[in-house]
Amino acid sequence: MKHMNSEVKEERTSNKNRIDLFLVPIVLIAAFLNLFKIWTDEYANAYYTAAVKSMLQSFHNFFYASFDPGGYVTIDKPPVVFWIQTISAKIFGFHGWSVILPQALAGIGSVLLLYVLVKRTFGVWAGRFAALAMALTPIVPAVSRTNNIDSMLVFTLLVATWMLFRAVRTAKFGWVLAAFAMIGVAFNMKMLQAYMVLPAFYVFYVVATKITWKKKVAFLTTATTLMLAVSVSWAVVVDSTSADKRPYMGSSQTNSVLELAFGYNGINRLTGNTSVTGSSHKQPAQTEQQTASSETKQSSNSSADSSQSSNQRKSSSSQKMQAPGGGNQNGMFNTGNPGPFRLFQKGLSDQISWLLPFVIFSIVGLFAGVKFKGPYTTKQKESLFWLAWLLPVAVFFSIAGFFHQYYLIMLAPPIAAFAGAGAVALWSMYKQHNGWKSWLLPGGILTTAALQVYIMSPYVSSIGAAPIAGVGALGVILALVLAVRKQRKNSLTNYLGAAAMVVLLAMPAYWAMTPIIYGGNSMLPSAGPDSSSGMGGPPSTATNSKQSGFNGMQPPGSSSGNSSSNNQMQPPSGSSNSGQMQMPGGSSNNSQMPNSFSSKSSSSKRKSGGMNAEVNQKLLNYLTKNNTGEKYLFATTDSTSAAPYIIKTGKPVMAMGGFSGSDPILTVSKLKAMIKKGEVKYFYLSGMGKGGQSDVITWIKENSKEIPSSKWQSTSSSAQQGPSGNGTLYEITLK
Repeated sequence: MKHMNSEVKEERTSNKNRIDLFLVPIVLIAAFLNLFKIWTDEYANAYYTAAVKSMLQSFHNFFYASFDPGGYVTIDKPPVVFWIQTISAKIFGFHGWSVILPQALAGIGSVLLLYVLVKRTFGVWAGRFAALAMALTPIVPAVSRTNNIDSMLVFTLLVATWMLFRAVRTAKFGWVLAAFAMIGVAFNMKMLQAYMVLPAFYVFYVVATKITWKKKVAFLTTATTLMLAVSVSWAVVVDSTSADKRPYMGSSQTNSVLELAFGYNGINRLTGNTSVTGSSHKQPAQTEQQTASSETKQSSNSSADSSQSSNQRKSSSSQKMQAPGGGNQNGMFNTGNPGPFRLFQKGLSDQISWLLPFVIFSIVGLFAGVKFKGPYTTKQKESLFWLAWLLPVAVFFSIAGFFHQYYLIMLAPPIAAFAGAGAVALWSMYKQHNGWKSWLLPGGILTTAALQVYIMSPYVSSIGAAPIAGVGALGVILALVLAVRKQRKNSLTNYLGAAAMVVLLAMPAYWAMTPIIYGGNSMLPSAGPDSSSGMGGPPSTATNSKQSGFNGMQPPGSSSGNSSSNNQMQPPSGSSNSGQMQMPGGSSNNSQMPNSFSSKSSSSKRKSGGMNAEVNQKLLNYLTKNNTGEKYLFATTDSTSAAPYIIKTGKPVMAMGGFSGSDPILTVSKLKAMIKKGEVKYFYLSGMGKGGQSDVITWIKENSKEIPSSKWQSTSSSAQQGPSGNGTLYEITLK
């Protein structure tokens, strides 16, 4: 008997240490989707890339996550992810790919963690399918291929989940503390978004641990206290530091990290506070919408507009996009309209919802027969954890007033976990002829195929009718055949079940590849044939997949080969030029901007992220030549104009109003003092990004000397049309 037990132990150890050969291709798929061609993205999200450039220059900039090398204003997020990006850039050199690399590796790591988390309880095949589902969820690689935060955030929360599961298995309180502390770390990545998983952590620990209620309350209270302490640690240090000894906290209205956390990056996301009235307490959410929507604008080669094309543009644009505060059938940035079926609407469904019907059937199967009072099996407890992650997050995205498509990556782990666990559970019920439960598998396949046909149908002009019809036909046929063959047990049935899973993952796999095929957008990442537009949703008047987005405008990263006015977008309401969507700090015609917002089709590098910025070399030469020791190369209204010059030169450029020009950082008296100290003398001003800086802008114009455009504009430049007139370079010297 002892000998047998010893053999069994050795076999278990051997199995535990053996590499799962089925996992290897899954990891390779994830690596390809997350890493391939990231080296072509020269700037990535230029707003964040500029911050990394600045953070490389001093510990002061590094600690505060300063946007500019001068330490004038921070970026709009906490620093942890950018610390990691800066370390990566320090090791590998400063490149677009080196700041993207940590997120790409995090995306691969999330696939591996899903495998580990699901396999232990639900079996190896459940782990494999969960990992594959995570890898092929389109929004996952779309985000992971950028230097946005969300991929790293999800990875960190999955690490916390692994710690929590271990805490329950080992009954060690230290792992509970570690799990909640990790959520605190995640808070310092993207603030309140990290707390979306807390219901799952609390519910699972209460249900899964076999200790007294008194201990449960005490342990959870202690762990939560630690989490809060870790969460606010950086914020307390920053907010306790004198304002004149640190950068202004970007995108806050009171120069406070805590206000940023609970306002701009918190409640405003839920309420969708998008007032365009200009009142300061309503500004934060609105400004990001204005800026992000503006950052999707591409250049047009046409400098003239006919009245007829202008009217067509107004009509078409009004159907696809409204000014902040307005609404339309697809919602802001194609995030749909709030409601219980929002995740099935255009713009969101193709990012995350491909397997949702199958997940719903899986949840029914996994919880079938469960009694409210228990007892619960380990599978049921962990299923409850994933459900408590899925439901609150799904509810948030169903009712939230403002978010971007790439935030949906928060739903990927529970969807993938249920897809993996559910596939095995429903297959088992099907094979065992388990009454009504045996119908869940063919029912899940049929409804999921139907949803996928619905998701793809708006893209028929881009991808063709064949794949749509193929998925629909195969889904129906396989579901019906499985239903008919319920009473038969042979290898053919097994092959049919495997074929059904392949069919359900085929189009998500294609969608996950679209950022590679069509090009991605690092500012507003999304997946789909129009992924490079950064706006998501189906193509409108595009004549081909690379002219998709809104009204066939050219996607970022491609040359503007169509001069039609239909390739232009409506500006936010209130701008004087209704025919063109303006860039913050810039205009519809990029050639005269400090940063030219076009990319050269012949370039092997893609300047992406909504800031396809090519530095105006003539302007840079003029500013450099005429700098007489000033700290700042020049000042401008917002980060859009400043970022490319920071990336290019590593020199301080002042974004007077922060990210989108609305932060109340600068006053006239403060600016006068800076000019007298010789810190800045050149100002580039254009029509957008004024926000709370209107008094400062007015004073600059009244007390400066305008620099003739011939001295700093390229001879090929045409007039820059902004909402308030041409972009202008000013010089101010005070004694």
